Formats: sequence, C-alpha cells, structure tokens
Amino acid sequence: MGVEREQHTSSSPSETIPIVDLSDPNDELVARAVVKASQEWGIFHVVNHGISTDLIERLKEVGKQFFDLPETEKKEVAKRDDSEDFEGYTRNLKYTEDEVWADNLFHRIWPPSCLNFNYWPKNPPQYREVVEEYTKETKKLSERLLGVLSEGLGLQHDALKKGLGGDKTEYVMRINNFPPNPKPDLNLGLPEHTDIIAMAIIVTNEVPGLQIFKDDQWFDVQYIPSAITITIGDQLLRLSNGKYKNVLHRVTVDKEKQRMSWPIFVDANPDVVIGPLPELITGDNPSMFKPITCKDFKFRRLFKLPVD
Repeated sequence: MGVEREQHTSSSPSETIPIVDLSDPNDELVARAVVKASQEWGIFHVVNHGISTDLIERLKEVGKQFFDLPETEKKEVAKRDDSEDFEGYTRNLKYTEDEVWADNLFHRIWPPSCLNFNYWPKNPPQYREVVEEYTKETKKLSERLLGVLSEGLGLQHDALKKGLGGDKTEYVMRINNFPPNPKPDLNLGLPEHTDIIAMAIIVTNEVPGLQIFKDDQWFDVQYIPSAITITIGDQLLRLSNGKYKNVLHRVTVDKEKQRMSWPIFVDANPDVVIGPLPELITGDNPSMFKPITCKDFKFRRLFKLPVD
C-alpha cells in the first residue's frame, strides 16, 4: 500500500489503541468512544461485549483442531483452482522474501441463502454448530456497532446496515493460521493492507503479531484476553464519506510460536452501491468517492485498478 516496510518490529507510541467497555450504562459515553476511535484510529478493542468466553474458546478450539489435521483432510475443503471466489482452504508457506506465510480457511456464514457447506469442515464434528452459534452473536455485535456509527454520522440507527445491503449484508469467517517461521524476517503473515470490507470483528490466540500504522509508525496491537478487536474497512470509509478511517495493518510471524486469528468480515452485498450515503452529501460536504457497486469495487481493488 505504498508504506515502507523497513523492519518488522514496531515502535511503542505513548498512546494506545482505545478500549471500549460496552457494558457501561452510559450509552452516550459508549457511543462517543466508538465514534471517536473509528474516526481517529480505525481500530478499537471492545470488552464486556456480550459474547461468552466459553463460546469464543470453543470457536478457537474447533479452528485449531481443523488446522492440526493432516493436509489431506484439510484439502477436502480446499479452494478449487478454477474458482473465482475466495471460499475454501488455502496454503501459502514459502521461505521466500515478501511471500506471505499463512494457511487460511474462508467461508461465508450469513445470510443462509449464500452458504456453501462444501467449504465448512466436517472435522472436527462440532465445527458447524459452534460457528453457527458464533455467527448469531457476532451479527448482534456488528449491528449494535453499525447502529452507533450510523448515529455518529447524524443518521438513523439502521443507515449503515441498509447501506451495506440490509439483511443481505454478508458475513464471512476467515481463520488465519500462521505457523512458526524459522525465518520470520523474510515473511509477513499478511502484508500491509486496508480491508476491502466494512468491518472486521477479530479474536486471536495469545501470540501477538497484528500491527497497525498510525502517525507514521507501525506498532503492535496488544492481546487482551477478554477483548474483541474491531477494525474499520474501506466500505465504511466510503459510506461515511471519509469520516470513519480504514486502518492500514499487517501481521508479523513468530519464529517459535503458532499465531492464529478468527476475523469475521462484515461485507456489503455484491450488488450494493458503495458510495457516500446520500444524506451526508451537501454543498459544504461534497462526495469524496465515486459510487461503485461492491463487486466492481472489489474487482478493481483486487487487480490494482483505479477506483475513484
């Protein structure tokens, strides 16, 4: 993304990523904290978010069990070579400079009309049950945050949800597995990028590695056991006409420890037009982005074509 990667280590700035306690009875304070973090950082942690620790631990367990399977079993849900879609298991572990170092499992989890269970592991056997339960909870959390962010734009509570496609908004599970890498300075788990989706809802294991770019420096996102990390992506940047920040981030790998993460991506329906919400555009606040359908936006980003 044009940011120099001089080293994998990060500085330690005096400020730290905001932590928002969603159980605070003062709704106005919570809303202000979520909006401020989304404007200034594009990332924040939420605690007391309403998703049980037990469910998160079960999600991590089934994910780890899948990646511990022999390669032949994982390939049963592999992304097909001829597929233009992203769903399925992929593997990319090479000791090559600037190559990524990660296994991934991708599949849609909502709405029911777009699910393809061919890409959901059958082993471990409880995988589907756990992910379906986690989907319901994540969807509640996502819609609560989108509501707060809509009101932060001075709009109705459901404005951003509608802008992403309403009940046809897509949710995608991605499990990232970053095995120990004997040459961690050669590879990143994920290169620097902003997400082409609206928002990511992330849990990880205890091994750090996520870094964000702010104030001209990279720094580490600290692991907080009880927290879920929220990142803002390109779609919310565009829908909010630039008010909410899409965070530039990357993932480093560890020489000795396996790192795993479980982001849920909140993604606009492919046919939705991703541009500033019309109510935001005035003579004093002109549109910063051209309207473009979500599928065309992703295509142009994927092939590094100009969007605006």
